[in-house]
Amino acid sequence: MKSGKRVSRVAGLLRKFSSAVSFILKPVYKIYEAWLFSQIYLGPMPRHVAIIPDGNRRWARSLGLRPVLGHNVGYKRLKEVLEWLWDLDIKVVTLYAMSYENCVKRSKEEKENIFKLISSGIDELLHGEIDRRRVRVKFFGRFELLPDELLAKIRKIEEYSSKYSDKYLNIAICYGGRQEIIDAVRRLAADVKKGHIRPEEIDDGVFKKYLYTSHLSDDGLEEPDLVIRTSGELRISNFLLWQIAYSELYFCDVYWPEFRRIDLWRAIRSYQRRERRFGR
Repeated sequence: MKSGKRVSRVAGLLRKFSSAVSFILKPVYKIYEAWLFSQIYLGPMPRHVAIIPDGNRRWARSLGLRPVLGHNVGYKRLKEVLEWLWDLDIKVVTLYAMSYENCVKRSKEEKENIFKLISSGIDELLHGEIDRRRVRVKFFGRFELLPDELLAKIRKIEEYSSKYSDKYLNIAICYGGRQEIIDAVRRLAADVKKGHIRPEEIDDGVFKKYLYTSHLSDDGLEEPDLVIRTSGELRISNFLLWQIAYSELYFCDVYWPEFRRIDLWRAIRSYQRRERRFGR
């Protein structure tokens, strides 16, 4: 048997085995899920949750699938997780959809697939969740790296949703924390040069007005309370470098397509058990 067929057959057997185990353990899972929810639902909920949904490609490869299929499954999981967060009345969700480095280095096929998924997500939001949840959608990143058609859709959804403020959905695409800070410094320097602000007036409060998350700064929501990263990697990968200075970090071992409701609730339980000191 050729190696490709062997890998495909093994992957198929593993999927069947996993499905069988899941079916057998489903009642136990439901009991555990209810018990876990009882531990968190009366506790303090984070106002702002940021997510690094990592591990789509590795999940696909582990099953002998093409990496792009991992992004497709990850997108479906993302829609579910958003529903779970909104059902908990989380006010702000920030998603790391695609890093600046990935926009520069990943293959054309992979980037086009991700852009297509984001475009589909915009269409779905425009035809449902925005009005039902009263969500304001904001994209940020290096837009010059995006195709014109996607950029037009981004402008459309941002304009349409700008009337809402019950909830916020931020999507970082072709984004890098270092690049954000550089862009902020450039805009701030331009305003200093024009005489709009004096150098001695610059402090944290002034600087955050120049960041991509400035639309949240008036309500003090620009800094995530909780950052969740999947796939077992213990790093933040150039994500919201300014904003997460005092955020609580939670690293989850599962790949993003396997992220479950109990994984989210475990992250929130961990958050609730911590003492936030903000440098004090």
